Amino acid sequence: MKLLYGTELADYIKERQAKQVRNLRQSWNIAPKLAIIQTTDDPVIDTYVRMKQAYGQDISVDVEIIRPRSDEIMDCIASLNDDTSVHGIIVQLPLAAGMRVDDVLKAVAVSKDVDGLGESPHFTAATAQAIDWLLNGFNINLRGRKIAIIGNGRLVGAPLAKLWQASGLDVTVFDEHSKNMGKNLRRYPIIISAAGVPSLLTSDVIQPGAVVVDAATSAEHGKILGDVAQEVRERSDLTITPEKGGVGPLTVVSLFENVIQAARRVADTKA
Repeated sequence: MKLLYGTELADYIKERQAKQVRNLRQSWNIAPKLAIIQTTDDPVIDTYVRMKQAYGQDISVDVEIIRPRSDEIMDCIASLNDDTSVHGIIVQLPLAAGMRVDDVLKAVAVSKDVDGLGESPHFTAATAQAIDWLLNGFNINLRGRKIAIIGNGRLVGAPLAKLWQASGLDVTVFDEHSKNMGKNLRRYPIIISAAGVPSLLTSDVIQPGAVVVDAATSAEHGKILGDVAQEVRERSDLTITPEKGGVGPLTVVSLFENVIQAARRVADTKA
């Protein structure tokens, strides 16, 4: 078994990003800033937010957490859109009950939509970019190979399919409406699973020697779980992401890459 650890690649990119932020601060007097809008109290979500805060601190990007009430969120986004000190805005999903996700995401200015979740994003969604970086970093060739993406969600499956299809890759998306998914998956040497269903991906549907990326996150009893069943991880013939340290570290890195790009665009207007 070959494990696809994203940590080493993330550390390399992190070092570059710290230098870029230092240059923005020293040469352009621009302090990159990310605003995170959080509307739910959940231990798993809190963990994600703390990770982003810690990473921002490490590379000198300011991170502000804002917790508006449901009736304040649109005004909050409008204010952040107008705030020139804020370069990136993310709406931490899921939203509190009763909030219209599409309306909220559309309200974020495209120039600050560093999660890439709006209608016409200028930035690639963080997890999609992270998966692309991970496979490229391990020199896994995607061109000319059949790729299966399980899940068509706005955070991973849909943006990843869009990214790779735009690059001319052979991508098939499976979701809950797909028939005979298990039988068909055996035709794919590369499988990206992002359904958010624990143990969905079992050993019998994966061909020998396949590349498997588990990009799903679901919470069960306060624990974060992926889609890959434990039996899959007992196979020695696969190239697969580990239970921890695979896509996750690169997702945070990718998000801050977008924040830095947004700040750099502001610097370019001053040149």
